[in-house]
Amino acid sequence: MLACLTLLVPAPALAAPLDAAAARLLGPNQGVYAVAAQGEVLASRFAARPVHPASVSKIASTLALLEHFPPEHRFKTRVLATGPVRSGVLEGDLVVETEGDVFFLPEGAHRVLGALERAGVRKVRGSLRVRGPLVFAWHDDPEGVALAAVFEGRAAREAWPRSVALDPELGDRRLSGVTLDFAGASSAGKGGVPGHGTFGVAGEPAASAVVETPLLEFRSAPLIEQLDALNAWSNNIFRQLVLQIGGVREVERIARARVAPGLRDEIVIDDAAGGGTTNRLSPRAAVALLAALSRQLATRGLALDDVLPVSGTDPGTLAERLDGPGERGTLIGKTGTYGSLGVSALAGVVRTERWGEVRFAILNRGVPVERARVRQDAFVRHLLERGGAQPLAPRPAASSNIAPALAHTQIERLESAGGVPPEGEAATVPATVPASGRAGRAS
Repeated sequence: MLACLTLLVPAPALAAPLDAAAARLLGPNQGVYAVAAQGEVLASRFAARPVHPASVSKIASTLALLEHFPPEHRFKTRVLATGPVRSGVLEGDLVVETEGDVFFLPEGAHRVLGALERAGVRKVRGSLRVRGPLVFAWHDDPEGVALAAVFEGRAAREAWPRSVALDPELGDRRLSGVTLDFAGASSAGKGGVPGHGTFGVAGEPAASAVVETPLLEFRSAPLIEQLDALNAWSNNIFRQLVLQIGGVREVERIARARVAPGLRDEIVIDDAAGGGTTNRLSPRAAVALLAALSRQLATRGLALDDVLPVSGTDPGTLAERLDGPGERGTLIGKTGTYGSLGVSALAGVVRTERWGEVRFAILNRGVPVERARVRQDAFVRHLLERGGAQPLAPRPAASSNIAPALAHTQIERLESAGGVPPEGEAATVPATVPASGRAGRAS
């Protein structure tokens, strides 16, 4: 009878194999969740507790963007004229119509200048006008003031050598040979800069308005390359980028829809870049989002390292993490740092001989950032030692001198304005400088 009663007493739950190491290496009261390819939970401490994830939130934003756009999607910026071009002078306004390309930088503006110069446009009798959500040089520029400063050669002159390297069509031209002169009234109009024409917002053209003639179209690099670069450097321009899909509420909706029902309340995304004070993820929800992103990418023949950086290989936040002997290239991941809130996070994937692919998330709070990073790396090292590290296939280190998503932009000459005959067929002119040094990324 006693033996029978003994059999009815449930055995104590076995601790996950890495729980003790997680407690020792990460410290008390810190969240971590790690799961093997076959579903075995390797570490689970405070795994269901939502805390601020900082830029690990960008995993959710990346997932949502790829739900709405194919990886090869390019954001377009068109340049139009409201009058004819005669003897190098545009007799009207120059209109920049944008879809919200967040990677429109001075190097891209210089490509536009070169194309306008080849089209015979050197001076604008009117003003620069903007239609659409213009983001320029990582900042909102709704009236085109910052863009105009580059068009006129008053700003970002130091970017010109990079622009020449990116665009063979610029040849050996000097910047002064392609800049524009805006001759509009000196200080009237929205955003006017005294002595430098006027700049402002262009509404949708009315039916009776002057006909706008398309001059050229600038296309961003494919979205997949933009996401790769933005995640590598943890760029907060994600806030503007997700406006193209309906904003942060859509990010949160998709993130919750792609995880198990029991995890949905552990996901709160109020800032697509991971700022603010109210974002929340639990470690296990962060791991579930990594899994959802991996599945989504796989349907397109892609993998996590197409949108997230690799430790010790890619420039950015993981460049000097896990970069010792035998460690380089072992982690694909996303960092998160919010020092003023005492937040430091690391979520990602490692490959092991023992457990296969292991997804994990470490969400530290109340630990100084540098100390938290040391602890995170120590846990990942322990995981790799116990599991037997399997680094990714070697690949060339990415360039840190040229923004990775700049090299594969495109520019196409459209219909010429009156007075300027077309110079041959419209052509797409991709730059030839490799962006990230990764084989197979150009498209």
